[in-house]
Amino acid sequence: MTVLSELRMRPATAGRGGWDASTTARLVLAGVVIFTLLVGANLATPLYPLLQARLGMSSLDVTVAFSSYVLALVGVLMVAGHWSDYIGRRAALVLAVLVGLAGGMIFAGAHSLVELCLGRALQGVAVALATGASSAALRELLPQRPDWASRFTLLSSAGGVAAGPAIGGMLSLLPDPTRTPYYIHSAVLLAALVPLWMLKARPAIAPAPATKAFKVLAPRKPSVSRDARGAFWMAASTGFLSFAVFGFCLSLAPGYFAVVVHADSRPLIGVLAGVTLGSSALSQLLGVRGRLVVPVSLLVLGVSVVLVGAAAAWSSPWLLVLASITAGMGQGIAFRQVFNEVAGKVEAARHAQVISTVYVITYLGSAVPVIGLGLAVSAVGLQAAVVGFTVLCGAAALLLAAVSFRQTARA
Repeated sequence: MTVLSELRMRPATAGRGGWDASTTARLVLAGVVIFTLLVGANLATPLYPLLQARLGMSSLDVTVAFSSYVLALVGVLMVAGHWSDYIGRRAALVLAVLVGLAGGMIFAGAHSLVELCLGRALQGVAVALATGASSAALRELLPQRPDWASRFTLLSSAGGVAAGPAIGGMLSLLPDPTRTPYYIHSAVLLAALVPLWMLKARPAIAPAPATKAFKVLAPRKPSVSRDARGAFWMAASTGFLSFAVFGFCLSLAPGYFAVVVHADSRPLIGVLAGVTLGSSALSQLLGVRGRLVVPVSLLVLGVSVVLVGAAAAWSSPWLLVLASITAGMGQGIAFRQVFNEVAGKVEAARHAQVISTVYVITYLGSAVPVIGLGLAVSAVGLQAAVVGFTVLCGAAALLLAAVSFRQTARA
C-alpha cells in the first residue's frame, strides 16, 4: 500500500510489497520520528539571542515566534488529531516529516520575524500530525502493555524536547550557527523518511466509507466518555501547567539562565534549558507507584519551580540546576500517571482523537502564559517577571496537588 493510496484512503492492493518490519522496528521508527521532529522544533532555544541580534527582535518578538509554533500545533491537533485513524499511522507520519522539513528550511533562511513565525508554524503542524499518530501507533503495537506504550510516548516526546536545546547549542559552534543546525537536522529527517516510506503499512483502524471518504477528515467536536472525564481534565490541567514551565525553559530561559550562571556559552545555556525536560524524560523510566504519587509529584514540581525563580536573586547556579532537575522529575512522574490513566480509559478507536485533545490543552500552556511572560518582561524586566511567573506556576502546582489528594482520598 503506497503512501498516496493511504492519503486517498483507498484499500490496500493485494500482494503489495514493502518492508514488513518487526514490532520492535515499528516501535523504534514511531518513537524516532516524533523524537526527531521535536528536536528540530526546539533547536532554536539557545539560538534566540543570536536571532534577536541578527533580526533586531525584542523579548516579546521571541515569545511571539515561539508561540507561533505552539498555536499552529494546537490548531492542527484540533482539526486533524483524528486523521491517522482514517489515513493510517504511517501516512500521517510521512506527512509530518515532509512538513517538518519545509518548516526547518524556512526557519533557517528567515530574514524577518514573519518568516521566522512561518517556519515555526510549519514545525508545529509537523509535530501535531505526528503526536496523535505516534501515540496511537505505540499503543497498537503494545496492546497488552498500555503503561509501557504511554511511557514510550512520553519518553520520545519529552526526550526530543529536552535534547533539542542541547543539540542546538552544540551545533551552534559550527559556522553559520543559526542555519547549520537546521541543515543537519533536515538530513536526519530525510534519513528517517526512507524506512518510513518503505514500511509496509498496516490498515487504518477506522476505514472510511467509500462514499464519504474525505468527510471523515472534517473537524469534529472533541468528546470524552463520562468514565474518562475526571482523568481527562486532570491530565489536561497537569499538562497545561507542565508546558507553561517548559515554554519558559525553551523561550526566555536562556537569557535568565545566562544571568544566573554569569556565562554566555550557547552549549552551556542549551544544556541548562534542557535540564528540566531531560529529567522529565528520564523519569519515564522509573517505576514509581502508589496512591499518593500524583499529589506528591505535583508538590515537588511546585516547590522546585519557585526555587528556579529564586536562583537568580540568590545568584546560585547550583540551586538553579538542582531545582530544574527536581521540577522535571516531579512533572514527569505526575504527568505519566495522569496520562496513563486517561489513555487506559479511552477506547482504542478514539485514542488518537482524545490524546490529541489532551495535547491541545497541554500545548496551550506553552503559548498563553509564555506570551504573558514576554509582556511582563517588557514592563518590569526579566528577573522580576521570571520571579512572578514561577510563583504563579508554583501556586498552580500546589492547587493541583490538593485536588489530586482529595480525589485520591475519595477513591
